[in-house]
Amino acid sequence: MKAPLVVLGATGGVGRGVVQAAIDSGRPVIAVARQAGELKALKAGYPHADLTTIAGSVANDAAGAKLARALRKLGRPLAGVVAAVCGSAERGRLLDNPAEFLRRKLDEDLLPHLAAARHLLPLLAEHDRGGTYVLIGGPGSEHPWAGYGHRSIGAAALRMLARVLHDEARQLAVRVQLLAVDTPVCTEFNQRHSCPEWPSALSVGQRAMALIDHDISEEPPRPIVPYASRVVSPSVLPPRVRVPSPPASRADAGAPASHAPLSDTDPNQRHAAPSTTSLDTVPKTAPSPACAQDPDSASDEKSQRCLQDARALLKSLTSKNPNQEPTPR
Repeated sequence: MKAPLVVLGATGGVGRGVVQAAIDSGRPVIAVARQAGELKALKAGYPHADLTTIAGSVANDAAGAKLARALRKLGRPLAGVVAAVCGSAERGRLLDNPAEFLRRKLDEDLLPHLAAARHLLPLLAEHDRGGTYVLIGGPGSEHPWAGYGHRSIGAAALRMLARVLHDEARQLAVRVQLLAVDTPVCTEFNQRHSCPEWPSALSVGQRAMALIDHDISEEPPRPIVPYASRVVSPSVLPPRVRVPSPPASRADAGAPASHAPLSDTDPNQRHAAPSTTSLDTVPKTAPSPACAQDPDSASDEKSQRCLQDARALLKSLTSKNPNQEPTPR
């Protein structure tokens, strides 16, 4: 029988996806969240699954130690932990708020991950099972969000925390990895204003399960693992597509037409700054962000045509018109 998986933040948007992915794979789950009522509703949704619920928190060291004692009382060796915890979806510019604002957001978004790791990593190491501890990180760690700079700072700090824990946990024979999801996630809480190209909470959960089960072959394991909905072999990748440049204007009619190759940038990273502040929630008052494009989706061809039209318009506006009167100095 498989050892159980602990899911922190199990009643959140992404946490629910992790729980579903674990149950679908036949693994027992120990769901941890603050609200006992939400845990009861979660358990009711899986009446035939091996699902244990614990009302607890990892907000600080005291709460983390209490949770570790509750898990130890179950007497069940653990296969791993998935930490899908996050703070509130609060908006605010750093320059418009006192320093205490950033301190409070780090207390909510970053330090709980440290409190959880301090008390649960030794628990994973107790039975020498080589368990895996997976943190799920949200977008904004590499590019700042307008109005959500505190989230960018917290996400960037979480990446470094994962690297430090990955290095220090080697002495415990426990693998620590951060699943870096650089786009918003579609959950049951934000479906009404989410983009079709956003990964689902279930797909993120399945990716986390692949890390728990060591299904991703990598030697040595990386501390930061980028999320990918599909892993495509290089042998089956389509050939490089070349997009012709827009037609030359009359002023440049004698110049040869040039062809610009498609950018090598990953299409899944071409998106505007997300309006959400966490993996679990997207502020309902914020506009939906531009959707990331899948390279194999039908909408990608449309986006290329739009880009080509925009280039043509820009060139026509910036090209010199021989019939236009000179601007007076």
